[in-house]
Amino acid sequence: MSTEFNSSNIAEMNPITLYEVLKLRTDVFVVEQNCPYPELDGRDLEPDCKLVWATVDGELAGTTRILHDDDALRIGRVVASPNHRGTGIARELFAYTLDRCKKLDPNSKVVLDAQAPLQNWYGSFGFTPISDVFLEDGIPHITMKL
Repeated sequence: MSTEFNSSNIAEMNPITLYEVLKLRTDVFVVEQNCPYPELDGRDLEPDCKLVWATVDGELAGTTRILHDDDALRIGRVVASPNHRGTGIARELFAYTLDRCKKLDPNSKVVLDAQAPLQNWYGSFGFTPISDVFLEDGIPHITMKL
């Protein structure tokens, strides 16, 4: 089994890979979670945005996104493909994403809006809550900081 991790801004991505990343995000966040919202929010086009993805044997296994927000790097759109859930790829991909954050700006804090049931999972990477639970598109979330 061959696992590869990559990151790029949208302009430098292979169009097929970009399509697969955006389709996975839409399939999970809009369709699977039954949450009709504008998944394509325009932020992927920001010059400092990095899309991060993992492939296993050439198949997209998961993706994340890194944004520059004010005084922090913001990780979002963390998703594992249904075919690869339970394999540990999400943990590996998230660790790779954190490494990319350190390389992009070693002095910046890192924040994310976690779906509340995943608070302990993000906590296992050192993230701590900095907000109360709030609803975003009908799903409970909590802001966390590393």
